[in-house]
Amino acid sequence: MTESTAPQSEHRTVLLRGGEVHSPADPFATAMVVERGHVAWVGSEGAADAFAAGVDEVIDLEGALVTPAFTDAHVHTTATGLALTGLDLSRADSLADALRLVREHSAAHRADTVLLGHGWDATRWPEQRPPSRAELDEATGGRPLYLPRIDVHSAVVTTALLDLVPGVTGRTGYHPDAPLTAAAHHAVRAAAHGAITPQQRAAAQRAALARAASLGIGSVHECAGPDISDEDDFVSLLALAEAEAGPRVVGYWAERVANAKDAQRIRELGAIGAAGDLFADGSLGSHTACLHTPYADAAHTGTAHLDAADVAAHVAACTEAGLQAGFHAIGDAALTAVTEGIRAAADSLGLARVRAARHRIEHAEMLTPETIAAFAEFGLTASVQPAFDAAWGGDTGMYAQRLGVDRARTLNPYAALLRAGVPLAFGSDSPVTPLDPWGTVRAAAFHRTPEHRVSVRAAFTAHTRGGWRAVGRDDAGVLVPGAPADYALWRTGELVVQAPDDRVARWSTDPRSGTPGLPDLTPGGELPVCLRTVVFGRTVFERPNE
Repeated sequence: MTESTAPQSEHRTVLLRGGEVHSPADPFATAMVVERGHVAWVGSEGAADAFAAGVDEVIDLEGALVTPAFTDAHVHTTATGLALTGLDLSRADSLADALRLVREHSAAHRADTVLLGHGWDATRWPEQRPPSRAELDEATGGRPLYLPRIDVHSAVVTTALLDLVPGVTGRTGYHPDAPLTAAAHHAVRAAAHGAITPQQRAAAQRAALARAASLGIGSVHECAGPDISDEDDFVSLLALAEAEAGPRVVGYWAERVANAKDAQRIRELGAIGAAGDLFADGSLGSHTACLHTPYADAAHTGTAHLDAADVAAHVAACTEAGLQAGFHAIGDAALTAVTEGIRAAADSLGLARVRAARHRIEHAEMLTPETIAAFAEFGLTASVQPAFDAAWGGDTGMYAQRLGVDRARTLNPYAALLRAGVPLAFGSDSPVTPLDPWGTVRAAAFHRTPEHRVSVRAAFTAHTRGGWRAVGRDDAGVLVPGAPADYALWRTGELVVQAPDDRVARWSTDPRSGTPGLPDLTPGGELPVCLRTVVFGRTVFERPNE
């Protein structure tokens, strides 16, 4: 790819030509003009000649694909950066391997006040159990260590970390030698994160945003809150994203709102909604998602953090204040409570007002026909993570272990949501699953349960335009004149139109429907490589020449 050496600026006019531009304005477009941070024109190579003399820069795409930049609709930025720069146990293939990694990390980070890690998943290990406290005490030499499970809804810790949290043994979710959950987990997480210096935090945030940019992600939705991080972390991230070149960061703060004063405080933090991980329940992996009937491998139904009355009060207060509300809800009982609560708010305020607020639900895994219908009725956005199914779906995966095969097959019904008219916004919940936008699109298109699959085109839309719509913007996430110039350039193979039943039409676009092509994402093949990411006309990532 060749270009002039003029400096990048969102106020300059740039012509991109000689590639494939994914745009509904022209399914055969090969060129695009960007002016003052917005798309000014898309069209054919021949017509591009008329613009060449009046632009500040001409970029020869050399056959590259241009698409809207991805939006990751559920990210924990600082935690993602800490996982990228610290102890990541997602690659451990056994308990013994995990303990080895803990020992090595402890030896290499002797100056750290508290050791931080992430990503263990005992369901993938032959031992089928997490490390004990005694094992972690030995591996760290008696130092404080916080080690959350991959879903971040439970954690194992060392004795030295417990000693930093007075009264933790009396909190809900404390277990003498098992993963901590609920209030006990939140307390040790606060103590561990409280040991992070501002410099460490900023470095982690930069690392996470740089990784996102390198993957063609132009926007992330930060899902923060008092049970996940803290206000300093949230405010500092928004300030860093505002001051430095990188992906846009849209902030959600997961705290309940009771009145206009609460709503104003949420806004003053910089959040656009009291949403994200406002927990109605926990996770399936940690046995804390709230179910109607017991787990297949545990004699209980999980944990409910909110009931329908709690949900109704929050949604009503947010709607009255013009603030977006939302909840983390995974289990079928949690989703029932959420939809019943939203119905009560709609009965009180009027359905049109609730729909207009575009409230959102994170994860929404154990949906039923009734709750899907409620999502459609109330105009709820389903902010979902297809990589969850890729990681834990299937007849032998963690979902099947927790729920049994039949219930596991009902999870993450993306096709049914789309048929009902429910807007989808795709994300990763990073660091729970990695930032990986094309992998996410592939996971939705090749869902482990075939009836839940959607087309590559629908999945791509959910991971681009869907994220913008989830924050109330209908004019972005697509390359058409007037839209923000958030885009990415890709090295990819043949462009195809790919349907959810795996049939692939081998043409660059469908001449009958004018459908732009996208990369072939058939499992096993290589995913596109990001060459450049641009946000509001400004380059935030460029791959070095190889």
